[in-house]
Amino acid sequence: MSNQKEVLVRMTDIDKYFPGVHALDKVSFELCAGEVHALVGENGAGKSTLMKVLTGIYQKDGGTIEVMGQLVEVHDAGHAQKLGISIVHQELNLMKDLTVAENIFIGRESVKNGLLDKKAQNERAEKLLNSLGITIPATANVGRLTVAKQQMVEIAKALSYENTRVLILDEPTAPLSDVEIEELFKFVRNMRDRGVGIIYISHRMGELQEISDRITVMRDGQYVSTLITRDTSMDEIIRLMVGRVIFEQPKTKSMVKPGAPVVLEVKNLKSREVKDVSFHLYQGEILGLSGLVGAGRTEVARLIAGADKRDSGEIYRDGKLVNIQTPADAVEVGIGYLSEDRKRYGLCLGLTVANNIALTRLNNFINGIVINDRKIKGVAGEYKEKVDIRTPTVDTRVRTLSGGNQQKVVLSKWLVRDCDILIFDEPTRGIDVGAKNEIYKLMHELIDEGKSIIMISSEMPELLRMSDRIVVMCEGEKTGELSIEEATQEKIMALAAPRK
Repeated sequence: MSNQKEVLVRMTDIDKYFPGVHALDKVSFELCAGEVHALVGENGAGKSTLMKVLTGIYQKDGGTIEVMGQLVEVHDAGHAQKLGISIVHQELNLMKDLTVAENIFIGRESVKNGLLDKKAQNERAEKLLNSLGITIPATANVGRLTVAKQQMVEIAKALSYENTRVLILDEPTAPLSDVEIEELFKFVRNMRDRGVGIIYISHRMGELQEISDRITVMRDGQYVSTLITRDTSMDEIIRLMVGRVIFEQPKTKSMVKPGAPVVLEVKNLKSREVKDVSFHLYQGEILGLSGLVGAGRTEVARLIAGADKRDSGEIYRDGKLVNIQTPADAVEVGIGYLSEDRKRYGLCLGLTVANNIALTRLNNFINGIVINDRKIKGVAGEYKEKVDIRTPTVDTRVRTLSGGNQQKVVLSKWLVRDCDILIFDEPTRGIDVGAKNEIYKLMHELIDEGKSIIMISSEMPELLRMSDRIVVMCEGEKTGELSIEEATQEKIMALAAPRK
């Protein structure tokens, strides 16, 4: 704990109870002016709950909160903003049809003679953006900005309250490319140098060493430790987070059996975003698909899965030409696609775990016009145990589960369908390090069963740990292919970098 810097926030022995759950058990946390303080822990560790207490979304059941040296009771989010505390959530909260200025000052518009003064509002926004070093026109339509630029607008909105001293960033780099992450880090350092205290929540261990000054670890609703980043190894942070050692060493040898047959081959796939891409997949192989944001990896996956129409090209399944025009066609030949946006494309969030798992085999659970709910729950219960979905019952609604458990539900949905080829698009995005390890274990178990996997990932350590072979793309084209024996981060990046 620093004795030299002003303490902006001090939370002491915070308790929070939900029915049957002690979500926060005497948790303490401190944030100083001019520091980036990372808050880490597995999903369910209590990070978000602690921040919701700080921002007034939840009311604490015990403990004290001091803001700028004053004991406070934070009543709601509006009260938190008046105290100088702002949060940028992982899922951005912007009006895509409005301009940058309109988004920043929504509810606090510039008014002259009872009418909206757009000119004055744009000038206010330009002044704010310039002061923050953000080069985005105030009149730009937010929906046309990149995700990284939208995030900058969200941060500018948070900092538009003149008294903001505390900025909470929740998984800020999840949707960003490496270049965009560096841009964000430059901005965060600028805010830190101006005396803003930043609470930085992230599952990406590599980022913490680069951006944070201190790290507080939580586990199972309890405070574990606060460490100075430069004096701490990431192995130690991970051990404190999960209570056990997790090894993330790169794979050094392909695990594909000699003579394994080719189960999938794509030849000369073309669409508006994809330019003449060809590759093959062996039985029992994890084929990594790498590239920067916009490289066309997801677009290739969606063509194979029938989610988008291809202009030309051929797809072969076990050596036979197949005509995949829709997702149903892909499922019929044993191909399942786990989208990177599982909440939008992979799950029905309002339905139960059981009903989500049954979706791909619904006909098997219908007698005439009656759905056999008992049979659905029975099958769902089997997969709950098989893939270790951590939920009290299969009647739990999916929206209440952690990211890792939601991913397990999506996987179960395709296992019920018995797909032999699974396309994992960013399988561990937004998932903590412990849950990542469980997903990796499940993927290896699927390979042991003879299934094959195409894995799209933006995380180099993940690609090098899991893949048997890596195909690299750039600007819609395949630019290279590396065996895992020869693959390195440097070689992958050399192939992934734009040529023009």
